[in-house]
Amino acid sequence: MKKLIFLLLTTFSFAQSVTKTINLLPDTGQNNSYTATVGEDNDYNINVPSYTDNGNGTITDNVTGLMWQKVDGGEKTFENAITYCENLVLAGYSDWRLPTPLESFSIMNLQNSNPAINTTYFSSPTTPGADYWWTSTIQVGDATKVWCTNAGGGIGNKPKAETMSAGGSFKYNARAVRTVTTPTTIINHFTDNGDGTITDNLTQLVWQKIPNANVVTWEEAITYAEGLTVGSNSDWRLPNIKELQSITNELTTNPSVFAPFFSNLGVHNYWSSTTLKPNTQNPSSAWYWNTQFGITTYGAKTSTNYVLCVRGIPQLGISEIENENVLKVFPNPFSTKISFENKTGNEFFELYDIQGKLFFSGKNIDKQDFSNLTKGTYFLKVIDHTSSNFKLIKE
Repeated sequence: MKKLIFLLLTTFSFAQSVTKTINLLPDTGQNNSYTATVGEDNDYNINVPSYTDNGNGTITDNVTGLMWQKVDGGEKTFENAITYCENLVLAGYSDWRLPTPLESFSIMNLQNSNPAINTTYFSSPTTPGADYWWTSTIQVGDATKVWCTNAGGGIGNKPKAETMSAGGSFKYNARAVRTVTTPTTIINHFTDNGDGTITDNLTQLVWQKIPNANVVTWEEAITYAEGLTVGSNSDWRLPNIKELQSITNELTTNPSVFAPFFSNLGVHNYWSSTTLKPNTQNPSSAWYWNTQFGITTYGAKTSTNYVLCVRGIPQLGISEIENENVLKVFPNPFSTKISFENKTGNEFFELYDIQGKLFFSGKNIDKQDFSNLTKGTYFLKVIDHTSSNFKLIKE
C-alpha cells in the first residue's frame, strides 16, 4: 500500500535545466571515525573516490567521469587561468577548461588537509603547492570575487586580488579539467515530490524540504537525522559536506539556494556529517554549509546549527561494482532475523543503534533472534569485507 500511495503523490517540476558533466557525486574520502554516535561521514561509503593515472599527465576520475590535469598549471591571475586552460594542449586534447565549483569541490579529500586532495594523483608544480584553486564561476553581484576551492578543504567566494600575480600573498593555481563524454541537459534540475521531499535529478539525492525548526549541536544533528521519518521513508541521514555543497546556487545569494525548492532554508548554517581533519585524535570541529553565499566552513561541534537531511541509495565504490560477490543483507526492514547473500563465513559483525549502543558483536549474527529488539534504525558494521556499513530498519 505504501508503494501505491507514493506513486499517487503529486510531483512538481519547474523548468530549471542543468548541464550534467558528472556521472556521480564522489564521497568525501573521510574514512576515520570521530564519534561513537552512528551516522557520521565515515559510516557511509557513497561513491568511494577512485582515480586512474593515465600515464600522460592526466587523471581520470572513475566516479564523475571527468579527466583532470595531474600537475596543475601553477599560480595565475583569474583571467590568465582562464586563458591558460583554454589554450592548454595536454595528452593530445585541446578541450581543457577551468572547472565549475561543483567539479572542483568533487576532488577534495576531507580525510586530508593542506592539501585536502589525494596527492598520489594530484599535485602542484611548486612546493609548497597551491593555497587555492580557481573555478570558472564569478561571484554573482561582485565581479571582483571568484569561487575557489582551498587547500584546507573548503570552497568559497574569494577576491581576485589575493593571488600573488595580482599583488596578493596567496597562491591561486589553475587546474584544468575536460569532459570526456558529451554533457547532457537535465530539463528539471529538481522535483518537488509533494511529500515533504525534493529530488535532485543531477545527483539522484533526495532532500528534506523543510529543515528542523531548532538549532542543535553536531552530535544532536546526527541523531536527529538518523531518527527522521519523512515521505514514508526512515533512511535519512546527515549529508556530508560535498552533498550539501552540491545544492548551492552560485547565481543567487541570501540565500544561495534554488528557489522555489529550497526556499524554506533561509540564511543559516547547516551541519554536515564531515569532521574537520584534526591534528589530534580528539577532533572538536565539523564542516557546515552557510547559505548566505554557499560557502563551506567549519565550527565547534558543541556550537549549534540547523539540519537538512538527505537520503539516497549508497552507490558502491568502483572496485565493488566490479565484484559480483559483494555481501548483500536482507530483509530490510527486518523483524526477527538478519540474512545474507555471498557471506563467506569470515566476516565479523557489530550491530549498533543510532545512539552507538552495541547490541551484537561476533560472527554468527544470522543465527540470532532479534524479535525483542526495539523498533527503529540500526547500523550493521561488517569487518573484513568490501561492504562495510549497512543501515537497517527494525520493524
